[in-house]
Amino acid sequence: MRQILLASACALLLSGAAAASQPDPLPSWNAGPAKAAIEDFVRTTTTPASHDFVPQAERVATFDQDGTLWVEQPIYSQVMYCFERVPQVVKAHPELAGREPFKTVLSGNRGAIAHLRMPDLLQIAAATLTGMTVDEFNTSVKAWIATARDPRWHRHYTELTYQPMQEVLKYLRANGYKTYIVTGGGQDFVRAYAEQTYGIPPEQIVGSVGGTKFSGKDGEPVLLKEPKLLLNDDHAGKAEGIHMMIGRRPYAAFGNSLGDQEMLQYTQAGPGARLEMLVLHDDAKREYAYGPAQGLRDSKVGSFPQLLYDTAHKNGWTVISMKQDWKTIFAFPE
Repeated sequence: MRQILLASACALLLSGAAAASQPDPLPSWNAGPAKAAIEDFVRTTTTPASHDFVPQAERVATFDQDGTLWVEQPIYSQVMYCFERVPQVVKAHPELAGREPFKTVLSGNRGAIAHLRMPDLLQIAAATLTGMTVDEFNTSVKAWIATARDPRWHRHYTELTYQPMQEVLKYLRANGYKTYIVTGGGQDFVRAYAEQTYGIPPEQIVGSVGGTKFSGKDGEPVLLKEPKLLLNDDHAGKAEGIHMMIGRRPYAAFGNSLGDQEMLQYTQAGPGARLEMLVLHDDAKREYAYGPAQGLRDSKVGSFPQLLYDTAHKNGWTVISMKQDWKTIFAFPE
């Protein structure tokens, strides 16, 4: 009996030492409830003996992009792409030069541009994101994303991904999860760079989708982008898009704004262990601080109202404090 007890004690010590020697999969996270929630979820859903074990084929995790995986302030990167496309569109269609909202964009007046209304932005999007083949659009986005720089850090937009969230993506994939981006942004736009930026292939991008039309242009079969919205992948559209494009309810969902609420609700409604998390931007020094939850400044871009904050706590969702939970925000020195 004594030998058995000694053998058991040695085994426990060895297993503890092995666990301690394992590298931290989330080194950019401070110890706390948010980091623990991620680790507990992965452990619970991937341990075969667990009551909440999830078969690998069913392991799906969804992530909003803007404000969840990368910077969305002061304006969404895709909107910047559209603004910079306006001169090319006007060159092809000179009659637009004197029309609003194209006239305002061409003026370069940042104050006036900032006050453009949603119908104006939709008009600009329709003009700059359509009227070309899918391949031409993909080439255009890749060329822009390779050169465009954010006005604050003067870095490429793809450098402004959140290092802690990159670690979560890799951690989940290392444990058999498929990671999907579910974004209100254009699906084709995000597909152009997501694999290189996040390790997420085009077929795992669910976004707002415009219509396409097959054509034998110049004798070659192509898909032409049309100014017709098929899916607005925001708010309830995110849950609808997940069902339409993925076909499985997520076990984990990450967002940062009111537009992600329905995705988290849909995720939580499933049986077994689920993980719902929201990023709160409360670090004005290292990134931005906006809400208006918790007394932070209001923002039309990525709004996180107090009601969403209260709903998160009521439902048991984890609110990630950028200021408190993240040791570092970007891969580059801050």
